[in-house]
Amino acid sequence: MKELVVVGNGMVGHRLVQAMRDRDAAARWRITVLGEETRPAYDRVALSSYVDGRTAEELTLPEVADPLVQLHLGDPAVALDRDARIVRTESGRELPYDALVLATGSVPFVPPVPGRDLPGCFVYRTLDDLDAIMAAAGRAVAAPGPGRRSAVVVGGGLLGLEAARALRLLGLSPQVVEIAPRLMPAQVDEGGGAVLRRLVESEDLQVRCGVSVTGITEDRRRLPPRARRGHAAAEQGGSPPGRLIASLSDGIELDADVVVFSAGIRPADGLARAAGLPVGERGGVLVNAACRTPDPHVWAVGEVAALEGRTYGLVAPGYAMAEVVADRLLGGSATMTPAELDMSTQLKMLGVDVASFGDALARTPGALEVVVNDPVAGTYAKLVVSDDAKTLLGGVLVGDASKFAALRPLVGSPLPADPVAMIAPGGVEVGAAELIFSGLPDSAQICSCNAVTKGALRDAIHGGAHDVPALKACTRAGTSCGSCVPMLKTLLAQEGVEVSKALCEHFAVSRAELFEIVASTGVRTFSELIAQHGTGRGCDICKPAVASILASLGSGHVLSGEQAALQDTNDHFLANLQRNGTYSVVPRIPGGEITPEGLIVIGEVARDFALYTKITGGQRIDMFGARVEQLPAIWRRLVDAGFESGHAYGKALRTVKSCVGTTWCRYGQQDSVGLAVALELRYRGLRSPHKVKAGVSGCARECAEARSKDFGVIATETGWNLYVGGNGGFTPRHAELIASDVDTDTLIALIDRFLMFYIRTADRLQRTAAWIQAMDGGLDHLRAVIVDDSLGICADLEAAMEAHVAGYADEWRGVLEDPEKLERFVSFVNAPDAPDPTISFVTERGQPVPVTLGLPGVRA
Repeated sequence: MKELVVVGNGMVGHRLVQAMRDRDAAARWRITVLGEETRPAYDRVALSSYVDGRTAEELTLPEVADPLVQLHLGDPAVALDRDARIVRTESGRELPYDALVLATGSVPFVPPVPGRDLPGCFVYRTLDDLDAIMAAAGRAVAAPGPGRRSAVVVGGGLLGLEAARALRLLGLSPQVVEIAPRLMPAQVDEGGGAVLRRLVESEDLQVRCGVSVTGITEDRRRLPPRARRGHAAAEQGGSPPGRLIASLSDGIELDADVVVFSAGIRPADGLARAAGLPVGERGGVLVNAACRTPDPHVWAVGEVAALEGRTYGLVAPGYAMAEVVADRLLGGSATMTPAELDMSTQLKMLGVDVASFGDALARTPGALEVVVNDPVAGTYAKLVVSDDAKTLLGGVLVGDASKFAALRPLVGSPLPADPVAMIAPGGVEVGAAELIFSGLPDSAQICSCNAVTKGALRDAIHGGAHDVPALKACTRAGTSCGSCVPMLKTLLAQEGVEVSKALCEHFAVSRAELFEIVASTGVRTFSELIAQHGTGRGCDICKPAVASILASLGSGHVLSGEQAALQDTNDHFLANLQRNGTYSVVPRIPGGEITPEGLIVIGEVARDFALYTKITGGQRIDMFGARVEQLPAIWRRLVDAGFESGHAYGKALRTVKSCVGTTWCRYGQQDSVGLAVALELRYRGLRSPHKVKAGVSGCARECAEARSKDFGVIATETGWNLYVGGNGGFTPRHAELIASDVDTDTLIALIDRFLMFYIRTADRLQRTAAWIQAMDGGLDHLRAVIVDDSLGICADLEAAMEAHVAGYADEWRGVLEDPEKLERFVSFVNAPDAPDPTISFVTERGQPVPVTLGLPGVRA
């Protein structure tokens, strides 16, 4: 039996071991893996989710449990004797090998900045790094003194922005310093970088491009006297808060409790260099297309490998290298191909979608760039095409990356449509089905992370993989970034396989089917429902969906008993969580109509609790900046004054906007205000798959913008016109006429039917526009159901709505009347009256607004 030693236990090294054991049926190789970290291999791509609450165990990759695999953790290789073919480890082991694979990955690049080794400076690379950062951030946030604690992130690339997001989640105010003139310079171009910066800064993250950090020093002015003598840090078990100053090349100085270096990576090629293996000009072990070094017994994969002199810092090329080496060690002839060196990326950072693929920066000679830049919508899209505009070479998407999965497989293939139309709003839809069956060859990659081709997926389907989990299991497609999953579903359908409509892995039925199960069986708790009709314990997909269904069916207060644990963050506190950790208070103002006394109450509440006030597009007044422990006191005053919850936090009816109608307007044809008030009071508290907005205009001049709403009503001389399926958002859509010149009673009956049919049959988080578009027959089918009663269910839909109207109770009044529910409204369980010390405000235009993240500590 031959001996294989794998130096490195990261994602790529782990993939190599998996591939070897999957293919080596004859057990020709015994494998020894040396890991520098004390943890088993984990998903480093999802590193930032550790700060979101995922545990190390959840990030750990599946164990390769095999007697032929031996894993040594915390014992890195320190020397390589190529003549004797022996690897020596830190603990003194000497391991002989027939083949050696270097999978040592990379190390963070820390610029040679004076002070970079001071306490409070970190890199962002491993779980241990994150543990140290989290501990330092916790000490800083817990320290006494006013104001929000600050941090500096050196580097504005992929990891830099992820680090900034993590620091913000930890309660710090991060600033990003990037030496290049734009963010993510390796992935996006100048135009995309400009849009990305605006979007990131709109999320209250301060960005400084085109400057560098020239030095880091201790801010001794902010240290207590004992710390100045060098003793306090040791006594406190870590760095005192606020002890660093980062000096920039433009003369600015930034205060920082934490400095994180995320300025790129360098191949971890020290072991190879010491053993005399040739390395690339910019580092990395030189390998050929088979990932083999000039030493025939030594291979290199992943970030440490320099393929034709170039290293690749993404996991997808590393996985492809691992597969090639496994094939070669088992007698094959695989080589790396250009398609397997795909550097495509798609991610969401700080709520911003970013994607790049192919030749994103147009380096191909003669390449043409087609750009659609919409700064108002905050989107940027670019396609790079060949000089004859017939072949797609690459592209960049910022703000809306929904077309990434469809566009990326087309790289190198003929364009199916005009490139402008493919990325312009309202242009041609380039869907997965069209791409897969428009001449795309079987060799085209569908999953670039794992180098899975269309042909491999089709083979798997024909071999019995008849759902997405089965395709993932046998091909690994969709198991990394997940962007190709929609393609998998479409390919299954096009290959004649019925695609599962399961809500999630815990319920094998769709949301609509689950609604019918709950309605027909009378089940009123999640635990009972999953025990009888599901598996496992549930997840963040099915729990809020079931909570919505139970609320729609009148199963008691949303914070009663077991239902409270099902709610998402907003419903958990009956308020919208804002970016600085406070909540918004939004009382219902039906139809936008409010008395002077009501205005006075809102003004007094906002004044007394120092809240920011704003009149919204939905014709009501939002109050921002309430701490969680203040919410009950605020709402007690509002409820006593006759106000009730506006459900701005829920997937429910939000508002029914109105003009002034015949009451005041000389053009008005019907009482739009009276109808809007009646409709909002009728449907208040109605839980649904997504939020619902409505409008009533008193004439065709459409001052209430009713046709942009989920349902809109426009007055006519003889009655009302009803429009349905309008949405704003990324893909605005006008509502369409479904009934005209109907009287008020008929109108209300039609809206009752429309809303209840939507609640019963729509998918989770599906807006009404998408619901109608996805419906077989579209608007015509909907009209047949709710106007012509083609299914014979209209009476049932109306009865369900009447039950909702009869059973409505204000959620906030229910909280105020229940001491047990009130107990959850605290920032700190062990100090229920203590405010959150990380929340601070400044005055702007006469109102309190959150301290802009990154601004504290800026000094010119």
